[in-house]
Amino acid sequence: MASPFPERGLARRCRIWQQPIALALMGIALCGCSFDLGSLTPEKDKPQEAPKTASTAESAVSAGNVTEAQAHTAKAQSLAKSGETAAALDEFNRAVALDPYNAQALYGRALIHQGNNQHDFAIADFSAASGLNPQKVEPLLGRATSYLALGKVKEAAADLDEASEADPHNVQVWTTRGQAYERLGDRAKAAASYNKAVALRPRDDAARSGLARVGG
Repeated sequence: MASPFPERGLARRCRIWQQPIALALMGIALCGCSFDLGSLTPEKDKPQEAPKTASTAESAVSAGNVTEAQAHTAKAQSLAKSGETAAALDEFNRAVALDPYNAQALYGRALIHQGNNQHDFAIADFSAASGLNPQKVEPLLGRATSYLALGKVKEAAADLDEASEADPHNVQVWTTRGQAYERLGDRAKAAASYNKAVALRPRDDAARSGLARVGG
């Protein structure tokens, strides 16, 4: 079956697929629209694989390090809100170095990498944050967005399937899932996803446009 998307170059695809989603994610994380970064706290009794940047993760993280990491994370979030992403990135790096299990810092750092089109780095941090908080929607959605930017659409769809099961009331997940399946040429799944998004938010322009494209 022919793809509904003629090849127009990576730049056009990024404009269509990546930028609106990335901006939405940044708005969720930094403006507090619907996602509480404070809820991203790792399950200490079940340590997950730490990011590669933290070679000392095998040893216990001291309470002092955890407290200091939280302070750096809070400062980073404030800097990112103000648009000072370079300084925010430095603070997130400090937080992760002190406490590799700090999911807030990992997620915030991933968003900055994503905004800088450093999608491999973003995927690594989203994966670490997701591993610390299985079934948490935001890291899955973030990783899916970076997968889409890299053309790894099947991987994105898998993340979005999981995210839609974890939070079936998340409009952004359904809209992005629709875009992923539209790119895969699965018009039925794309239409079903867009319909879910429109049912939850009738005036969602991205979902309504997608639904019109796939004939749902």
